[in-house]
Amino acid sequence: MKNIILTCLLFQGLCLQLFGQNDHAWRNKVAPEVLAALNRSAQSDVLVAFGAQSDLKNVNHIHGKSAKAQYVFSQLQQTAQRTQAHAMHILQENNTGGNTLFLVNALAIKNASETVIRQLAQLPEVQFVGYDPWIFFSGPESVSDESLEERNGIEWGVERVNAPAVWALGYTGQGITVGGADTGYEWAHPAIQPHYRGWNAANNSAEHPYNWHDAIHDYSPLNLDTLGNPVGLNPCGLSAQAPCDDNSHGTHTMGTMTGDDGLGNQIGVAPGAKWIGCRNMERGWGRPSTYLECFQWFLAPTDLDGQNPNPEKAPHVINNSWYCDYVEGCTDTTINELLHVAVNNLRASGVMVVVSNGNFGSACATTYGAPAYFEESFSVGSFRSNDTISGFSSRGPVTIDQSNRIKPNISAPGQNVRSSVLNGGYQNYSGTSMAGPHVVGVVALILSARPDLAGEVALLEDILEHQAIPAYDDVACGNLPAAAIPNNAYGFGRIDALASLQEALAFSPVVTPSTPIAAATITPNPVLGEAQFNLENLVGKSSLEVFHTDGRVVFSKKWSALGHEIVRAPLESCTNGVYFWQLTSESGVVSGKLVKQ
Repeated sequence: MKNIILTCLLFQGLCLQLFGQNDHAWRNKVAPEVLAALNRSAQSDVLVAFGAQSDLKNVNHIHGKSAKAQYVFSQLQQTAQRTQAHAMHILQENNTGGNTLFLVNALAIKNASETVIRQLAQLPEVQFVGYDPWIFFSGPESVSDESLEERNGIEWGVERVNAPAVWALGYTGQGITVGGADTGYEWAHPAIQPHYRGWNAANNSAEHPYNWHDAIHDYSPLNLDTLGNPVGLNPCGLSAQAPCDDNSHGTHTMGTMTGDDGLGNQIGVAPGAKWIGCRNMERGWGRPSTYLECFQWFLAPTDLDGQNPNPEKAPHVINNSWYCDYVEGCTDTTINELLHVAVNNLRASGVMVVVSNGNFGSACATTYGAPAYFEESFSVGSFRSNDTISGFSSRGPVTIDQSNRIKPNISAPGQNVRSSVLNGGYQNYSGTSMAGPHVVGVVALILSARPDLAGEVALLEDILEHQAIPAYDDVACGNLPAAAIPNNAYGFGRIDALASLQEALAFSPVVTPSTPIAAATITPNPVLGEAQFNLENLVGKSSLEVFHTDGRVVFSKKWSALGHEIVRAPLESCTNGVYFWQLTSESGVVSGKLVKQ
């Protein structure tokens, strides 16, 4: 009898030991900052990243910005819906809200409890649970006042990038939309109001849906007093329903992109372009989730409630004069990778991502803020009015990810740049934040002359780099000689709008390939018993799979195809509910969902 009891006790101890190990294994997926909060029995704001990512390689065969955007949007949404189903159920059971970031297949969750974090981390589809901290953006390197009487017509930076010479040819950015993610925008400023996509001058009114989004839904705790009340007044409040700027930084950058009040303040590179905007900082404080929310909105702008996304309304190019500091939560292995995925997916959708390179110079290897150091970001350094590199402009090589890649990609005017600020005013700002908008404006000029190049991001970047005016500094950074082109101070050199336009005009028209992309329709849907898939434009090895929301494959077929195909999937034995399907062929990948009744 004693031996039996001893065996049971030993077995029970072994079970408890194994259970304890499994119970704590989830912690390996959780960021140290989040674990520290849990150890204090505190809730935490987190980003939950899922391992599955959409296969977007077929987008390389798609030309035309609209087609690219629709394809990428569809793929990303389907991947998120399929892989986040269990997580959303956990949030519902725990009465916890979450913001789906389908752009990167992640969830942003506020005040997550240990129970929620543990249950999510235990899901095999969850890759990690990261910290979502508030991060201070220091803004421009310097600010100086200048009165209206001191304006000189066309600003020096606009002249230096050769924009007026492009205007003289009839290209001012007309037909092109630029986007800005920043501290917000004073849309009624005389220099930028006429260029706001939502502005209707004919009836003196504005339409803000699809033209503006506010990703700031709560106050930064660093702007709260000990009682949790906001310190000072944020003029924009939260979830603003019209463009608003609580800092002036965003308004300044947008002025450099498109500004012109018609009264002598010619501050913008592309005054014929339209702009849309997203606020991703609360009085200088942003966080990874707000940055990602704006990135997602630019892929498919929404109405003012964040609903009904429409990739057809996406901008052609966006300016990002901010950085997410790796010291305060953005690391190359966790949150930074989400920002990296965001940049990659935006580029795949045909949106060019222009990023300020940072104000941490003049030392070498000072390009370390996300998203500036990513290979896929088009990063911009700053030079002075005498064409020498600004002392504050961050330099390469990039060492944070051990790539040693050259950064910036190119340089633009960024020191003592006069542009629009709050209350209808103008000031001189200095920083790479001021350089990036010049590049965005040049892209708009090129696309107004060659709209068929819209969405061809890699080609546009190559044109800007190849036609830059070679420039170098006396100081050599990395393993490159100081006079190398490209180099780690200027990149390929100083941007030249006219030379870039001339190269763009020399390209043959971009046409859609003759091979159509794979397509699928389902009849009937909802499905009662058997689902009939009508498949078009199939080429070579093809497969069709139908998944349950828990990831189980309930139907699968593989074959070699050419052209049209009808596949019947018997689903009589499947329970009622939503199912996901994916068609893979050498002519493309298409996915969607069906309802079984």
